[in-house]
Amino acid sequence: MGYKVKAETEALREDLPHILSLGGGVQSSTLGFMAAKGLVKPMPVAAIFADVKAEPAGVYRWLDWLEKQLPFPVYRVTWRDGLVAQSNRLRTTIKEGRTYWNSKIPFHTVSEHGHHGMLFRKCTADFKLGPLMRKAKEIAGMKRGAKTPQFIQWIGISSDELTRMKISPWKYATNRWPLAEMGMTRADCLEWMKAEGYPEPPRSACYFCPYHSNKEWARLQKEEPAEFEKAAEFEKQQQTLAAQDEVLRDVPYLHPSCKLIGDIDFENLDPDQFKFSFLDECEGMCGN
Repeated sequence: MGYKVKAETEALREDLPHILSLGGGVQSSTLGFMAAKGLVKPMPVAAIFADVKAEPAGVYRWLDWLEKQLPFPVYRVTWRDGLVAQSNRLRTTIKEGRTYWNSKIPFHTVSEHGHHGMLFRKCTADFKLGPLMRKAKEIAGMKRGAKTPQFIQWIGISSDELTRMKISPWKYATNRWPLAEMGMTRADCLEWMKAEGYPEPPRSACYFCPYHSNKEWARLQKEEPAEFEKAAEFEKQQQTLAAQDEVLRDVPYLHPSCKLIGDIDFENLDPDQFKFSFLDECEGMCGN
């Protein structure tokens, strides 16, 4: 067990609806199972899965199964038509009429002069946090302009990821981290699920996430080749679109080496090189 975190009194209120932010990964799935067994109270009125339409097929299979195990409803919400569809569109500025590629994904980039960089990440905020909060307000029956807490949001951050815990920026929502309250680490979650007879959840992350480590790319290529091919094709599509941008001059890549992932021999690379830690994830919403 890891360090315990004392829940704020506001986060324990039972007169407000408690809503589980379901990422489809280890921690949030554990929270769902523990709530179903009455080990975390009060019982959530619902869980919300923010579907960016870019999870590996295994995550959707897991979610289909998980929904049947929980005594409360699971809502799947998507912003517009999903991250991939939105990324595959060019846009035009209103005033100048200039074409631009409005990527929400933190691609690695290389400039015409060979300088490496990285685009800003807006995918989590726009495609996960935004639709999740809109649905939570609907479930809570929140009136517009509310200035006091209307619901408690459970987030599956464990005690080994305390730096990811962020106070809600909205006055109408209060964040709660039950796993951290119990001092449970991610490893504890896996051990608990195994002891209770639950299968291990798949890793929840977009199949083309630029934060994949070499190990994850190698796993995806070997165990989910269809998803890997989709990622490779997506990368090429984004480069084609970026080339039409009348402002951006950089070429986007999914891998920090700024090489096409289809041309990289991941089996012979350091598996932990470029390893992304969800401790760096700004919204606390990815991978749990």
